[in-house]
Amino acid sequence: MSTERARDALLASARALLLSLASIIGSLLLFILSVLSLAFLGLGLGFLTTPLVVRLTRAHANQRRLLAHDWSGVTIHAAYRPLPDARRDGLAARVEETTRLLRDPATWRDLLWLLVDATLGFAVLVLAPSLLLYGVYGLVLLAGVWQPIHEASGTIWLAFVPISSWFTAVLGALTGAGFFLLGLRCNPLLLRTHFLLCRVFIGASHKQQLAQRVARLTETRHDAVDSSAAELRRIERDLHDGAQARLVAMGMSLGAAEALMEKDPAQAKELLAQARASSAEALTELRDLVRGIHPPVLAERGLGDAVKALALRMRIPVEVDVELSGRLPEPVETAAYFAVSEVLTNAAKHSGADRIWLDIYYGEGESSLKIAVTDNGRGGASLDGGTGLRGIERRLGPFDGVLALSSPAGGPTLVTIEVPCEPPVAR
Repeated sequence: MSTERARDALLASARALLLSLASIIGSLLLFILSVLSLAFLGLGLGFLTTPLVVRLTRAHANQRRLLAHDWSGVTIHAAYRPLPDARRDGLAARVEETTRLLRDPATWRDLLWLLVDATLGFAVLVLAPSLLLYGVYGLVLLAGVWQPIHEASGTIWLAFVPISSWFTAVLGALTGAGFFLLGLRCNPLLLRTHFLLCRVFIGASHKQQLAQRVARLTETRHDAVDSSAAELRRIERDLHDGAQARLVAMGMSLGAAEALMEKDPAQAKELLAQARASSAEALTELRDLVRGIHPPVLAERGLGDAVKALALRMRIPVEVDVELSGRLPEPVETAAYFAVSEVLTNAAKHSGADRIWLDIYYGEGESSLKIAVTDNGRGGASLDGGTGLRGIERRLGPFDGVLALSSPAGGPTLVTIEVPCEPPVAR
């Protein structure tokens, strides 16, 4: 057996042992609290406790989904309906929230999973470290420990082998060695089996995934329409308040200069100079407006060079690392560019950082563009903090893009963006 396989088996055993504690303690405790909370609904107290218990249960299940993906590559999709707004106060709000949560079929599936996880799920998990421990136990007994134990309490059992002599101690050690080898081979499979069992109870069905997909597409379509309308309004406002106003002023200056050409040539010359300055300012504003719609460097040289140019304009030093083998689809480049621009702007305004790191890459064999922006600021950012991150999510929505934020108090802040798209193409 290779060293790598042995290492994977030992790691799977350690993870299974850790999860077994989470199952027998966390899942069992949450199941008991859920049953008690439901029983107290008749007394009215359950309307106060049930939302909290349901939210804790969902957090526990989501943590298991995350571990399933990270440890065994098992994807478990959630099928929860949107949670009610927890900020509302009053008994009526609690009753409404509890009613909505209890009408969600996923709530009852979670409750059933808690019971299964604390019993069958725990048994599957505890089997993984037990196989290895049997091997160690057999060697310990063979070292002579079986004798005082046998004299004090009689025959010792190692699995199905009774140990009462040196011969049976050797048989026990061989049996333990067999269990140990079996554990080295099967422990990763046992861990994966546990996660597959979880998926049976808390995973979304194909029909539910399709329904979620339709709801997601409907939401992103509305967001795209709203974003387009907002962008048009912004362009119209910028044209009206900027270039259009300057062009109107320039026309008035030219008209006045024409009237003064014969009477006061000096004044007419001054008005012509003002008109020329206004035309230059209007041209600059039009260029800035066009750059805001689609930066020329993005169109000409692609996302990598565009973000490098963007980083050079930041007042905070930005270290950029780009790993792209070619050009991405134009809509993806545009969305990614403006998403990076918004994140960098937020970091400069709100983080208090003195350095930012920007990584953009599209790995070989992958199917999505990945962007990571890290700053060494004060942290504490959130998706609901009014920092514009929700706007980035809406911009990425039509591409099924995902934005994740990690910003503990004290920093650092890490914003990751993933946009599914075709691989880069050399141009």
